[in-house]
Amino acid sequence: MKKNAILYILLVFLIVVNGFFLYNYMGLSRNDRPKGQQRDKDFIVKELNFNAAQLEEFNEKNKGHHQTIKNLSDEVKVLKDYLFSMLSNDSINPKIIDSITSLVCEKETAKEKETFYHFKMIHNISNEKQKEKFKSILFDALRQGDNANRPLPPNMTEGHRPPPRP
Repeated sequence: MKKNAILYILLVFLIVVNGFFLYNYMGLSRNDRPKGQQRDKDFIVKELNFNAAQLEEFNEKNKGHHQTIKNLSDEVKVLKDYLFSMLSNDSINPKIIDSITSLVCEKETAKEKETFYHFKMIHNISNEKQKEKFKSILFDALRQGDNANRPLPPNMTEGHRPPPRP
């Protein structure tokens, strides 16, 4: 009987812990969770310490950026889905494959340009101190996961490189 009591207590404990986990993980609606793009935006604003005028300009110019990136990413996904749906075809036309991959490249190029101009906009509305901080943040983010093997960009010192990952 004593062995069963311990098992029952353990079972109740596991049910409570699982219920708590499910409530916290699945119970929050999408609106309650912070969105990635909002987190990124808040991070930039906080780290660069934008004043009211800069914040207003940033918000005004930032409106369409994430939607543009999302639309381009969705288009790339559709193209890749179509491309890989042809794996099971017995005969594959290389011209179609080349055409689809070229379209994927165009969309990815457009995404990279959109991201570049978004960062350029942030740079342009920043003062000199904020520009240096932004440059440091940007290059640290670009170096993550790279084991710091790329050469440093011009005018950057060794101290701005993040530590290598183990």
